[in-house]
Amino acid sequence: MIKKRILVTGGSGFIGTNLIEQLLEKNTELINIDINPPKKKNHTAFWKECDIRDFDTLDKLVNEFQPEIIVHLAAKTDLNGNTLSDYAANTDGIENLIHSSLNCKNLQFVIFTSTRLVNNIGYQPETDDDYSPTTLYGESKMLGEKMVRASSKKMPYQWIILRPTSIWGPWFGTPYNDFFMSIIHSLYIHPKSYKIRKSFGYVGNTVFELNKLINDFPPELNQKTIYLCDFEPIDVFDWAKSIATLQHVRPPMEINIRFLKFIAKCGDFLKKLGYKEPPLTSFRLNNIITNMIYDTRDLEAFCGPLPYSQQDGIRATLDWIDRNK
Repeated sequence: MIKKRILVTGGSGFIGTNLIEQLLEKNTELINIDINPPKKKNHTAFWKECDIRDFDTLDKLVNEFQPEIIVHLAAKTDLNGNTLSDYAANTDGIENLIHSSLNCKNLQFVIFTSTRLVNNIGYQPETDDDYSPTTLYGESKMLGEKMVRASSKKMPYQWIILRPTSIWGPWFGTPYNDFFMSIIHSLYIHPKSYKIRKSFGYVGNTVFELNKLINDFPPELNQKTIYLCDFEPIDVFDWAKSIATLQHVRPPMEINIRFLKFIAKCGDFLKKLGYKEPPLTSFRLNNIITNMIYDTRDLEAFCGPLPYSQQDGIRATLDWIDRNK
């Protein structure tokens, strides 16, 4: 079998760590371009330190490696920025990558990852370029998507934009790590009488979907924008109860929404005082109680059944948390 040359940006992050672990089990040559070192020691040999805002360094690495496939995961993903320039990795970085990729002679396709936050939670866009971001992070990712489409005519390779929704699993961070920890410590409280359904994704399934695209990119998905998540939405309260059951802790409590709104207002106040990650804010509470369901039919038709059930994902995540205490 011929080795594929795969370049991953942001391979030291959450999804990237899981993806590289899978790629190392396959017949691939790869490098990970990231400003941060890998989370796993066995990934260090493939790491090339680089800030994607630094065009000269990025261009040198890309063109020396001459990838056949690029998976672009690198991004600034927090919501703590004060200006759009704080998210230059998501705008200047993607522009730099596009320019560098044009000199890759054997490049077949690029996976550009964006975010569901290019739109307000619960909003159902009518077209790929129908946007309603409510955060600077979402706005920066919107601009990145527009750059990809604007450059499409000069890109001699196939490409796809993926919008990860809310992905969870081993190596995750805030906020879904916090969600698991709140249940483990019997602190999670659910809005009473709220049935909340979300298109979330277990990272094992996310990596499966990415690998399917890497191994056999379908021409019918070329230049499309697709949400990346599990195909069956979850019921958040049922998910929380399953986590508690498998961890052998008290089931989560339900509480009146008015009390949660009060806690969220307190969190808003703490954030104004400079506290970066309050347990709950009005923004996060609204995200929690709003249904979030996306159309994944195109990806489902290509990928087929996903390999991991919700219970599989919970067990693997709890095992990882236990090993990394």
